[in-house]
Amino acid sequence: MKSRLLSAFLSLLLGATASASNIVILVVEEPENYEAPASMRRFAEQDLQPLGHQVTLIEGDKPRKHHFEGVIKALKSADLLMLFSRRRFLPKEQMTAIREYLDAGKPLVGIRTANHAFSPRPNEVVEDGLLPWPEFAQEVLGGQNAGYETKGLPYTVSIAPGNESSALLKGVNPVKILGCQSLYKVLPLSPGALPLLVGTAKTDTTPSQPVAWTHTYGAKKARIFYTSLGTPEDMLLPDVRRLLLNAVSWLVDF
Repeated sequence: MKSRLLSAFLSLLLGATASASNIVILVVEEPENYEAPASMRRFAEQDLQPLGHQVTLIEGDKPRKHHFEGVIKALKSADLLMLFSRRRFLPKEQMTAIREYLDAGKPLVGIRTANHAFSPRPNEVVEDGLLPWPEFAQEVLGGQNAGYETKGLPYTVSIAPGNESSALLKGVNPVKILGCQSLYKVLPLSPGALPLLVGTAKTDTTPSQPVAWTHTYGAKKARIFYTSLGTPEDMLLPDVRRLLLNAVSWLVDF
């Protein structure tokens, strides 16, 4: 009940400025993908749809692994792509659709495992006919996929210096965000990436890591927002969901 009341309140706060848009969300279900289908379905129903957004959630691996059935058609009318998937290598037609979407200057939200969305593991053999995109993290999202910190949990979150007044952080209190699962190592960020939030583990062995930032991609400067937050615990936090709602508004209203 509290979650629904909060969503309604956020809808009132954001509804005056957020444009109703066609949002496509790509997810996969697997043990290491942080319950992405359930959390993103809940986010769509409780946070996005009350604002008038039309949401198409496409769960990968159906009917078979490395396929996102319907993505080509969905992206033709998409205003925003949200990606919460890991280590999937798409058929040429599907990967081409994603690349063409981004090359057209359209925006993307990457969540947590998106920083290795299309990357094979070292020495992994990719099936013929499937295309990886290992440079996606650096080229599109603007960060690295360099492992993670698990010893200094929970990690704390703070605003990156100089971004206290960012519209993307409106209504977000980072003090209320505690990372209960691994802190992703993403440094160094790509040129032009702007960190918004940083996470600091309770250990001296890992420097603070950006946990949310913006970037642009391609000749048409597609707007990109990425956050390494997104675990099931994260997605229950009002401040994390508000951060994502801010990102959606910032991307689709541009």
